[in-house]
Amino acid sequence: MKDTYEFLKECGVFYIATIDGDKPRVRPFGAINIFEDKLYLQTGKVKNVSKQIELNPNVEISGMNNGKWIRLEGKLVRDDRIEAKTAMLDNNPELKSMYKAEDDNTEVLYFTDATATIYSFTEAPVEYKF
Repeated sequence: MKDTYEFLKECGVFYIATIDGDKPRVRPFGAINIFEDKLYLQTGKVKNVSKQIELNPNVEISGMNNGKWIRLEGKLVRDDRIEAKTAMLDNNPELKSMYKAEDDNTEVLYFTDATATIYSFTEAPVEYKF
């Protein structure tokens, strides 16, 4: 999981795909964190992405860095604890101008049943499960 976290952090921006009815939706993300041995993302509950994840928690992330790319698939689970939100915001301080751990909008979600695969054109894929 740490290798997945570090790869995504180095990407800066990565893309998350969700399902909206029968249509895929993709948007950029950048906030990621490890808390209590789980990989977390952050969004706002008022956003469409949050509503889509609530209806179908299966997501896929893709990002590219230094000639390699990652595909991370799994299910997202909401964690409403203040401690999880605080850890996310502390690790991604650029979010603090928009989100607060105590507000009703800040949402953090962690991956379960996840598989991350890092690919390149010159090396065999490397797979991680967590």
